[in-house]
Amino acid sequence: MVARGEMARFWSLESLHMVSADGGAESSALVDDNGSEEDYSYEELCQANPRYLHPGGEQLAINELISDGSVVYAEALWDHVTMDDQELAFKAGEVIHVLEASNKDWWWGRIRDREAWFPASFVRLRVNQEDVSENSCSFHEEDHDMAVSKSRHKNAENMDQMRANVVREIMDTERVYIKHLKDICEGYIKQCRKHTSMFTEGQLNTIFGNIEDIYKFQKNFLKDLEKKHNKDEPHLSEIGDCFLNNQDGFSIYSEYCNNHPNACSELSNLMKQGKYRHFFEACRLLQQMIDIAIDGFLLTPVQKICKYPLQLAELLKYTTQEHSDYSKIKEAYEAMKNVACLINERKRRLESIDKIARWQVSIVGWEGQDILARSSELIHSGELTMIIKQGKSQQRTFFLFDHQMVFCKKDLLRRDILYYKGRIDMDEMEFADVEDGKDRDFNLNIKNAFKVMNRLTDEVNLFCAKKQEDKQRWIQAFLDERKRVQDDKAMGMEISEDQKKQAMHNAKKSRQGKMKGVSYSGVPSHQNLHPIHQRHITVPTSIPQQQVFALAEPKRKNSPFWSTITKLTPFKK
Repeated sequence: MVARGEMARFWSLESLHMVSADGGAESSALVDDNGSEEDYSYEELCQANPRYLHPGGEQLAINELISDGSVVYAEALWDHVTMDDQELAFKAGEVIHVLEASNKDWWWGRIRDREAWFPASFVRLRVNQEDVSENSCSFHEEDHDMAVSKSRHKNAENMDQMRANVVREIMDTERVYIKHLKDICEGYIKQCRKHTSMFTEGQLNTIFGNIEDIYKFQKNFLKDLEKKHNKDEPHLSEIGDCFLNNQDGFSIYSEYCNNHPNACSELSNLMKQGKYRHFFEACRLLQQMIDIAIDGFLLTPVQKICKYPLQLAELLKYTTQEHSDYSKIKEAYEAMKNVACLINERKRRLESIDKIARWQVSIVGWEGQDILARSSELIHSGELTMIIKQGKSQQRTFFLFDHQMVFCKKDLLRRDILYYKGRIDMDEMEFADVEDGKDRDFNLNIKNAFKVMNRLTDEVNLFCAKKQEDKQRWIQAFLDERKRVQDDKAMGMEISEDQKKQAMHNAKKSRQGKMKGVSYSGVPSHQNLHPIHQRHITVPTSIPQQQVFALAEPKRKNSPFWSTITKLTPFKK
């Protein structure tokens, strides 16, 4: 375990898991006297101490420091808006004095003169705790101006020390992360594969995903970092290129993050049986792994890919423009932020295609290719009156997706049933606003109208909304649809054919009543919370939203249009 002084210098949850004093990761492979790795039977594994795992070991370490009199500060990553007196409200970027961290979900802290609970997932511990004293919101107002002034006049030597601290933290957490990945691959996966009576290959693929590929990639990435790391003068290290040269490789995390909810579900089902709980605990003990549950280890890659932009932002903060690595660090920060955002967007799209597939199978008389063949997001929906060239009008319900717009007819008796009537290829279309009054093309008096024109065939369709604000929403939706298509192309956003087929397969099975209770929320389950200290107000009963896939910004809210779809179709979530 790292000396307490080292902990005070490197404030990261991962750095609290250090396994050697110099920041390196000691090998924990299981070897016999001849140096070869041992094989263990299930019975031998279960002879180890069958203690249950206690997730949240980092919180215990933080509390230990607080008990010893150390001052711990955390920086808010997201706004926390609350109307509950038991909870602490703050803005992103505010500094919170952490007073207690016994609970894994809710910490007790202070901002200015107010103390209350706040969600631990909304903050990160500061790398440079000594820097907080000059920026902390808990200072008295009369000291604030002096602190800001002092901060602006830091000398070059102090800036170098701050940068050195961040570089050390990046290197140390990377080594610890490699140790965690090795423990998962050798301590868990290798042992699981030996027990074919307990695990199928499909189960292991679901639980561990492509973490072995991530381990291989991260080892090469660490080698690049070590080459660029200046051990004698860390502040002179030039590590920006390491991130830029490997940015394409980081996309490997997308598959893992998308699979993680399935991994949690599969693991949760297995852990209901005592033999699996004892097995995983025995694996941990034999691999000499830290006292964290297997689900905690499997969460580390998800946390890691979101942590890189935060670390680079911290490094950029203490890198002067004169520094030789400044431009590279700045570019690396943007690149890694884009990687994390792309992974987050892919995660959201996978959830979206499941809903789209379930919507399609509820439509009566569907014709042509599946909606997922070209689309992955619903952008807008609503009722419009469509007028064709002959002057005929039709009341239809329209659903605007990326690349296409589908229109349906409601059943005369059961208005919640929709019949498929056609679709419009948005890649071939242009739209135009139309003023109220007489339209020359259709020879009609119109109101709240707009036109959609086919560039290839010159076909024109006229649409009328019930209200002016509805018309404006549709016009904005058309702009959003084109922007979504362009952004997807720029980001390389693609959903694999296998994922599309699986979504449709699941939707059809669900429609037939053969699959029940499927959850697409992607939010890991949490244990029930308990009060921790009587001197405080009881821990909030709500569970804080875990910000696993979000990067320094609120998670995108679910589209309100799905509620409309639910009302218009017989499908029930």
